[in-house]
Amino acid sequence: MTTYVITVPGTFTTTVEEDTRAHLSRSLRPTDPHRTRMGVSEDLDALTVNEDGTFTMRLTVEADSVPHAEEEARELADSALRDAGLDDGAAPLGPAVVTGIDSEV
Repeated sequence: MTTYVITVPGTFTTTVEEDTRAHLSRSLRPTDPHRTRMGVSEDLDALTVNEDGTFTMRLTVEADSVPHAEEEARELADSALRDAGLDDGAAPLGPAVVTGIDSEV
């Protein structure tokens, strides 16, 4: 298994209050990229929200391949959004992509 940092972009289509954002951030805490060398050196936050309503989730996942890592990150992002009370219509996601691989190499 390899540790991947996966970036999942999205857009809030409605106004999302600060308490909902905080709940979402708490839901993402177990996948925080600060647990990796790359996350620490790049100071990657699990959730970044821009003024225009776009957001980026950076998630740490363990997987045996890039496609599996991207799929798992997408599922984690969907789950965190639902846990915060947001559905696909309120926060559609873009494609998950590998931001980095935490490796000894």
